[in-house]
This record gives sequence, structure tokens and C-alpha cells, in this order.
Amino acid sequence: MKNIGLTPGKITVPESKTLEEFFKLPYIEESPAWEYINGEAIQKPMGGGKHSLLQKRLVAVIDALGSNYEAFPELRCTCGNRSVVPDVVVISTNQLPLDESGDIISSGIDFAPAWVIEILSPSQSQTKVTGNLLHCLRNGNQLGWLIDQSERSILVYQPNSLPDLLAGKDILPVLEDMNLTLSVDEIFAWLQRKN
Repeated sequence: MKNIGLTPGKITVPESKTLEEFFKLPYIEESPAWEYINGEAIQKPMGGGKHSLLQKRLVAVIDALGSNYEAFPELRCTCGNRSVVPDVVVISTNQLPLDESGDIISSGIDFAPAWVIEILSPSQSQTKVTGNLLHCLRNGNQLGWLIDQSERSILVYQPNSLPDLLAGKDILPVLEDMNLTLSVDEIFAWLQRKN
């Protein structure tokens, strides 16, 4: 991992500190990806096994619906002078950016996705992740989840309302035209392995 600057996992973009300068940095797509927030390039922490399993299951469940939406893990979203790589984004299929051959472009999207799901990693700042979710809401996002593994709870963000803290048997809101019913307990049950 390249680490330029004074703090591990964080650098300051040289000179102008613009989004354009950030996109010229050669290492922003390394794993884990780098994000551009408030003039700084910040590398996301590695999530670990629980994080990866939740991410995998969420994408599979959402894609299995056969709705007008598609879920993507780790897709770059750039809007409102910020470039972030949420754990899962859900995009309307008619908004997928395609190249001349009809393939999805590899550079990510330049709009806020309909739904953003973040899974809080132990070393990740909840404030920073919440800031990214709020930024997406301000730029057209319809729904955000912040999954907290240690608390077994999910903070739900929606436009024009206070966040909801859901736990246990609480049913999670999804996008309006999705036929999906999931409780918080059901999501965390995905982590359990039977011998």
C-alpha cells in the first residue's frame, strides 16, 4: 500500500486539492479504494470477513429480486465535489452508464445512487461514514443504511426526516418499488455459521 503523507491511510492532495487532481493520482483504485472528502484523499479501511459476508449477501439478495435496480459492491460514486466508494450501491438499471459497446463503464458513476449501504468497519470513523451518507442524500439519494456490526443495529437515512435506529425484529425500509422485506435480525443472522 502506498502511503503518502503524515497519517497512515490519509494524504492531502497536492497543491490545488481539487477533485480533478485526486483523479490524476495513480493509486486511488488500489484495494482498499481511496475516497476524496473535503479536499483530502483518504483510503478506506479493510472490512474483514463479517463485512465481506454482509456485503456479498446484500448484493445477492437485492439482485435476486429481479427489480429495476441493480446492486454493486465498491462502486465509485462522484457527486457534489466528493468521490466515495460505498460498500454497496443500488442503482436504477436505466441510469447505468454504458460505453459504446453497451458495457457498463469502469470509472463508476457521477451521480448519487438511489440507495447507499455502508457497513461500519471496526477501525472506521462513524462520523466520516455518516458524512458520506448525508452527502449522498443532499445530492439526490433516496435511502441510506449504516450497518453497525458491533451494535447489531442499522441507522436508516431518508430525505427530509431524522435518521431511524433499527434493531432486532424491526423491518428495514427499502426503495419504494422493491418487493423486499428484511429485518435487522435477518441481516445479522447471515453472519452465523452452523457446525
